[in-house]
Amino acid sequence: MSDSNKVVVYAALLGNLAIALVKFVAAYITNSSAMLSEAIHSVVDTLNEILLLYGMKKSQQPANVRHPFGYGRELYFWAFIVALMVFALGAVVSIYQGIQHVRHPEEMLNPTLNYIVLTIAIVCEGISWFVALKAFRKIKGQQGYFEAFRRSKDPTTFTVLFEDTAALCGLFIALIGIYLAHALNIPELDGVASILIGVVLAISAILLARETKGLLLGESADPQLRNNILMIAQEDHAVLSANGVLTEQMGAHQVLASLSLEFEDNLSSDDIEACVNRIEAKIKQIHPEIVALFIKPQTKKVWLERMKGRLE
Repeated sequence: MSDSNKVVVYAALLGNLAIALVKFVAAYITNSSAMLSEAIHSVVDTLNEILLLYGMKKSQQPANVRHPFGYGRELYFWAFIVALMVFALGAVVSIYQGIQHVRHPEEMLNPTLNYIVLTIAIVCEGISWFVALKAFRKIKGQQGYFEAFRRSKDPTTFTVLFEDTAALCGLFIALIGIYLAHALNIPELDGVASILIGVVLAISAILLARETKGLLLGESADPQLRNNILMIAQEDHAVLSANGVLTEQMGAHQVLASLSLEFEDNLSSDDIEACVNRIEAKIKQIHPEIVALFIKPQTKKVWLERMKGRLE
């Protein structure tokens, strides 16, 4: 796991923890529903960062008899739990608090304190968001942001980036809601802001859950990795045809690959074994994330027949 990913998560953790404490104090003093929703949001984000760090640590455990391909999917599991927590503890509680405040509005006390706290929170979240964005830009390369999000196999950075983006949206909604509730003397607007914050969190949670569910179930590896495997295999003089390769992402940096090859007819079993060893060594030199490579000798025709409906 790269150090930049840990920096992103730790930055978000420390920022959310500090902001949550200040928000709770402000919500208690001012009776603001939107501020309380934001405080709950920050607590949920803090817990999420702790879960991500735990998942990162567990995913780095070495392979053993029970888990011969490693623990890479531990990270995917905890990232999925993070998405559920954003929805269950963040979105649902915020919407509930908002509805209660709309039904039973309370006069807001000392709104100036809310403005100060929200401004500080926006600055802190902005710093965390910038750190996550900078790390994500390194990963995405020439891809668009949404395409990079869909193709990413490491949920840590994009999860924090999504959380911080939702947090910034929520903070601006809270700021506008508190201002309008105070300026227009309509305390119900504070509750409306809380509901809108919950909606933002729900959308973020659904997008995160959708992506991490795909990773948890098993997705194919990056197309460039698959192309490299086929190119290396085809370049070997003992290979007549590199028919195709199936891959599965077992973790953020762990890939399982199954390669179909047709060998030259005049090869002995020793020649084929030597060829397999050469190909495996070259592939793992370029892609050390491949934890296991299985090579199956078969003709192109047999490969295509057995892969119907499974190839792009």
